[in-house]
Amino acid sequence: MRCQDVHQFGQKLVRRQQLKPTEAPESPKARHLNTLDLVVWGVASTLGAGVYILVGEVAMFIAGPAIVISFLVAALSSALSGLCYAEFGTRVSWTGSAHLYSYISVGELWAFVTGWNLILAYVIGLLTLGAPESTLLYKVLGINVSVLSFIIISGFIKGDLHNWKLTEQDYTLNTSESTSRLGPLGSRGFAPLVFDGILQGAALCFYMFIGFDAIVTKGEEALNPQRSIPVSTMITIFICFVVCFGVSAALTLMVPYCQIHPESPLPEAFLLVGWGPARYVVAVGALCALTSSLLGDMFPMPPGMCMMAEDGLLSRGLAEIHAHTGTPVRAIMSSGNLAAIMALLFKFSDLVDLLSIGTLLADSLVALSVLALRYQPDQKFSKKEKTEEEIEMKPKLEEKPPEPVSEAGNSNILKSLWFPTGTIPTWKSGQIVYGCAFLLVLLLAILSLVLAQWPSQLFSGDPVLTTVAVLLLLLITGVTVIIWRQPQNPSPLPFRVPALPVLPLVSILLNIYLMVQMTSGAWIQFSVWNAIGSDIAWRRTRSNSLHLPNSSLKHPCC
Repeated sequence: MRCQDVHQFGQKLVRRQQLKPTEAPESPKARHLNTLDLVVWGVASTLGAGVYILVGEVAMFIAGPAIVISFLVAALSSALSGLCYAEFGTRVSWTGSAHLYSYISVGELWAFVTGWNLILAYVIGLLTLGAPESTLLYKVLGINVSVLSFIIISGFIKGDLHNWKLTEQDYTLNTSESTSRLGPLGSRGFAPLVFDGILQGAALCFYMFIGFDAIVTKGEEALNPQRSIPVSTMITIFICFVVCFGVSAALTLMVPYCQIHPESPLPEAFLLVGWGPARYVVAVGALCALTSSLLGDMFPMPPGMCMMAEDGLLSRGLAEIHAHTGTPVRAIMSSGNLAAIMALLFKFSDLVDLLSIGTLLADSLVALSVLALRYQPDQKFSKKEKTEEEIEMKPKLEEKPPEPVSEAGNSNILKSLWFPTGTIPTWKSGQIVYGCAFLLVLLLAILSLVLAQWPSQLFSGDPVLTTVAVLLLLLITGVTVIIWRQPQNPSPLPFRVPALPVLPLVSILLNIYLMVQMTSGAWIQFSVWNAIGSDIAWRRTRSNSLHLPNSSLKHPCC
């Protein structure tokens, strides 16, 4: 009996959700958001109060003036992830999320991991960023952007380029008191801790781009989601990069990075340059940033929990909709209680690290989903399509019974890897891509670990590390070519990620590399959080309550 339980549990882990939308009339008023509305929603969700706090901490303790380069690296990672989100947003033209995308393409296990970490992201967003969205959202976002523009212009007026090329004598007095995560303050001017500081700073600066995925949750309300979701996603990331780049440049030009106040960087910077009253303008901007960001993080979290509950990944009681208000009351109360508990247990810096790891993992799974799904046989994503039977994903060994493999069979398998016979994806070619994709993730993780842990030895020519890195690169290149040789699904899409399979793999590599820059303490806390989630998943499976719903992916709580 125990073996049978384990077997059933394994079936559920690899099962993928099938699109079986329920037929429901669509109200003409449901779709009312144009591209500008989605950009406003995305910027409001992303550009929160963290820019008023995190910039000072990263500049002083980690990256110095090179924080502007850290933001560039973080923006590149976000842009690559945004392209992957955009393709999924055009595939599924109703409310979606990274959890939904992972469930469709890579299975229930990774869908739960993604959704569980998205809950973590939304909860921490409430804590660290902490009404209808229409007029109020435009007003508070407008005030926030105006204040940030004032900060940028003021910084360039009162700034001094000498603060970007400090010498050791300029901050000798601060060396004994100021330390960073990488040791004492460096003495290399613009980048005091060189690439280590830039990359570790990028891992934390990625926090400032978290929230653009809120755009895809508005797919059902968009007038033309196939066009507006990709465009608004890219515009949102670009706007946030320009603002963060400008604020960090202004701050480090106004004040030497070693004199930045880590807890109140911008008000203290204006005080040092003699513009004391500007502190009150910064306070107003921070308050508006809190308001707009709370809208972006508070509203998606209960529907996300409700969606996971509908899929059987959490307690189904969380999916109950109140008869009078039409809201998931239990999901709302649970998310609020969880936020309160985490606010009691964690510091701000710990929350930022946790949020960055969880979101980078979710973005990596979305990139993997795009890579895998493009090479699968045609699957209809139309909301009008009906299916009549429940489709259960059986283990592939049951679908394709094993047969004795001869030498000719081995030759045919190798031939199909490099020279596929058809131009249309088949079950076999799809499984080849799945296997190669997961192998690539493993190889990229090992390469990222080598690059992050032993960069100086590697680039100085250490024979062992150089050999390992070269072998990993050769394997990654070979497996990537195998995926590239497989036939892609020819179904037309309004937006397709370019340069497949390279671009999603670069996104995964960059995300994993930023993840390994996090501290060991953050990884321990992240592991505890996922251990709790794994225990919940195991208990729900053992109680035979984990099953695919008979309804569609269009959940009533969305």
